[in-house]
Amino acid sequence: MNYFRKILRYAYPYKKYAFLNIFFNILYAVFSTLSFLALIPVLQVIFSDQREVGKAPVYQGITKLTAYMQDAMSYHLVNYINEYGDFVVLMFMIGVIIAIFLLKNLSNYMAMFYSTYLRNGVLKDLRNDLYKKVIQFPLAFYSEKRKGDTISRLSVDVEEVKNSVLSVLEMIIREPLTILTSLIVMLFISPKLTLFVFLFLPVSGFLISKVGKSLKKGSLKVQQEQGVFLSILEETMGGLRIIKAFHAENLFQKKFEASNERFYKYSNKVMNRQNAASPLSELLGIITIGVLLIYGGYLVFVDRTLDASFFLGYIMLAYNILTPAKAIAKASYSIKRADGSAHRILELLEAENTIIDIENPIEKVSFDHSISIKNISFKYDNQYVLQDFSLEIPKGKTVALLGQSGSGKSTIANLLTRFYDVNKGSIEIDGVDIKNISKKSLRGLMGIVSQDSILFNDSVANNLKLGKPNASGTELQEAAEISNSYEFIKNLPEGFETNIGDSGNKLSGGQKQRLSIARAVLKNPPIMILDEATSALDTESERLVQDALEKMMKNRTSIVIAHRLSTIQNADNIVVLSKGKIVEQGKHQELLALKGTYYSLVEMQSLA
Repeated sequence: MNYFRKILRYAYPYKKYAFLNIFFNILYAVFSTLSFLALIPVLQVIFSDQREVGKAPVYQGITKLTAYMQDAMSYHLVNYINEYGDFVVLMFMIGVIIAIFLLKNLSNYMAMFYSTYLRNGVLKDLRNDLYKKVIQFPLAFYSEKRKGDTISRLSVDVEEVKNSVLSVLEMIIREPLTILTSLIVMLFISPKLTLFVFLFLPVSGFLISKVGKSLKKGSLKVQQEQGVFLSILEETMGGLRIIKAFHAENLFQKKFEASNERFYKYSNKVMNRQNAASPLSELLGIITIGVLLIYGGYLVFVDRTLDASFFLGYIMLAYNILTPAKAIAKASYSIKRADGSAHRILELLEAENTIIDIENPIEKVSFDHSISIKNISFKYDNQYVLQDFSLEIPKGKTVALLGQSGSGKSTIANLLTRFYDVNKGSIEIDGVDIKNISKKSLRGLMGIVSQDSILFNDSVANNLKLGKPNASGTELQEAAEISNSYEFIKNLPEGFETNIGDSGNKLSGGQKQRLSIARAVLKNPPIMILDEATSALDTESERLVQDALEKMMKNRTSIVIAHRLSTIQNADNIVVLSKGKIVEQGKHQELLALKGTYYSLVEMQSLA
């Protein structure tokens, strides 16, 4: 229950709805008991043949309260029957019962009405906080976690917790209060009979708790497996083209079915244990009522210390305990399941974000001199990708990073933007360590165009405005013209307002890349990072994109990561990397003259 208690703090902003829910649940419990209590005089009118008015009963203390209640009710009923007639009194009593049931159900509706705002409020705030964490986590977090598992926590686990918020309110207030009020009235009617109920309740509670002990553990397995098959689904939808190209449908089908089979087995175990709550509690309740009928029958027919109508009313009240008892059993199981979900949610909420701003970070709004990479070392897992790497990038210059895959080129881009933090050394902008600069202002100085054109299912305009939400139509057009994308944008059905589909799939690769460039141009940052920006394009698209890149890089500091030498020949400094270290650097002609690694790369691409 520790995890679930932590989640319950989300209910605090909605405490007024919780209090109103509790208030109406109290009314429900009271009216629920009264509805059965009101049946006793009806039964007396129907079954009793006593019509002579006796003496008014006298209260003789708490020990004889039950007898006094029976005598008082009989006395007043006989008076009313003699005065108004049997049928009129019966109609009146039925009217009272209908009114009580009306109030009972109205109270129930109002309790549910306010619990809706409470549950959905908790759901809304919990999802908002989870999404905030998801979007703030560093990229390293998602290299270790399945995306589908994260989606499962935001959807399935949160829904489980939401449903259990109501279970808690019912388990704490309504159902126990219904049982308590019923027991109090039953105690007044017959203390002897009620003693039997008290003997059976602890036994019932013990047996039900034994069934539910393993529920949380099983529930946790269910939710974890749900995360696995959601991950497979997410990977399948993202890589459908490759799956079909390699005819791997059966392979992925088997992976999904294996996960789904495990989910099926875990779910069956959990549901069967949960389903045992209701029949078990009902069976124990019926056994209790059976014993009550035997002993109560003895009190009515043999001992003659209990009136038959009171006994029937008592049995109804005893049965009235069964429904809330079953609800409590179900709610306790629901909370055990929710505790498993709460555990998974808190894992996400309490996960440490390793890349955070220092206290009172520097808000850097301009880039004036240079970027200095000083003796940095970095590793993703155990093996270093960069070791004692140093590089100076002056303002206004274009520096190209060249090397084979795995040489550390893209890692440098990730470190400059603080998607990852260096393990050793420092990266400085104008002499200030980027760890001391706020992430917002640091990334505000930079624009990124990556190999994968990451676009969103929205209009062209909204995709471009990502870095500058208040951009005007004129600014959008200028950025589109610089990136060589205006020609195709104006021919789209709705121009800048055209929706480009999921991941921009309504556009060609070259068009998507030019939109990525337009987005970076519109942001207008002083530092531009181009990570393999033309590697995935055909020759015609590459020409248009290369022209757009050259326009964009004018008067900017640019860090270009590339395989194709055509994109970096005009760079002020070409840095050739191998296994995380600089093996050569200089201008195009200088490096050719050395006839080293760069020369070999040029020769290979020329032959190609």
